[in-house]
Amino acid sequence: MSPNSGALAVAGRRGVIRRYFEHLPVTEKTPIVTLDEGDTPLIFSERLSQEVGAGVWLKYEGLNPTGSFKDRGMTLAISKALEEGSKAVVCASTGNTSASAAAYAARAGLICAVLIPEGNVALGKLAQALAHGARVVEIEGNFDHALTLTKEMAQSRPVTLVNSINGFRVEGQKTAAYEVVEALGSAPDLHVMPVGNAGNITAYWRGYREAAAKGWCDFLPRMFGFQAEGANPIVRGHRVEDPRTVATAIRIGNPASWGGAVEAADASKGQIRSVRDKEILEAYRSLAAEGIYVELASAASVAGLRQLASEGLVVPGCRVVCILTGHGLKDPEWALAGAPRPRRVPAAIEPILEHLELA
Repeated sequence: MSPNSGALAVAGRRGVIRRYFEHLPVTEKTPIVTLDEGDTPLIFSERLSQEVGAGVWLKYEGLNPTGSFKDRGMTLAISKALEEGSKAVVCASTGNTSASAAAYAARAGLICAVLIPEGNVALGKLAQALAHGARVVEIEGNFDHALTLTKEMAQSRPVTLVNSINGFRVEGQKTAAYEVVEALGSAPDLHVMPVGNAGNITAYWRGYREAAAKGWCDFLPRMFGFQAEGANPIVRGHRVEDPRTVATAIRIGNPASWGGAVEAADASKGQIRSVRDKEILEAYRSLAAEGIYVELASAASVAGLRQLASEGLVVPGCRVVCILTGHGLKDPEWALAGAPRPRRVPAAIEPILEHLELA
């Protein structure tokens, strides 16, 4: 039995709240604020499958409405904020949360305030938040400082905090695990994903456990989360005061959902590990060569899978799901930095063919 069987297989149930209504903390009184998020593709990777000797599937969350997995949780967080009478929402963000919060708040007619760390947000994500009318403040500090300040704001002012410490965010994000089970007909053997603020791995583990409890799958995957080596507090076992990585979306030194990530890894007999920026960039380029354009943080899952395979932790023939958390257009600067500049030639066929080595 799949999560979309029976009553859930109703035409027009677009967006994760309508699609999984009976499995989320909502009622008929909940105003549904949606951009028809979810139902993202699970792409089979021939190249990675051959490379690691397993069946590798890529859950491409970059095809959500604002270009990242954040939309799954934000539709629920904003809907519940509206139900509870909030007039404004606030978040700290390295980029994707701000873009999603701004879009869904605009959809709901709510004010959206965003605190971003100084110099640490990709331009594409900042542009999204500004385009949707968010009130953006750049603070002199990192993401952890911004999150602390938003918590204080939510405690002292009539605003709703919509970072992943908002329980409704995790509830919405768990629906991606439902979709994986539906697409595969069961859970994967290994689930591999990036870890930043750690709410997403917490959500997937919850989703898989619920899917098993409902009889949609008969086993649970081993959960492996990968931080960047320069921003790997869970791996080190202590907060990182000055997190550094090219993957801005996971440049977080004190994850809000630290405990949830550790629980997911431990309970599933998986692990939280880290990969180097060099490995993230290599995975980023290999995904692009396969036709899949992601932001750098997304590539941490593929870099992590390669690490597992090199250590003999990928059982031959098993099924693996790697999560690609955000679209490449979120941070196009890295694609441009690593690519040759277009060559200027006369507007004539011969020099064009010569340059392309097709003459």
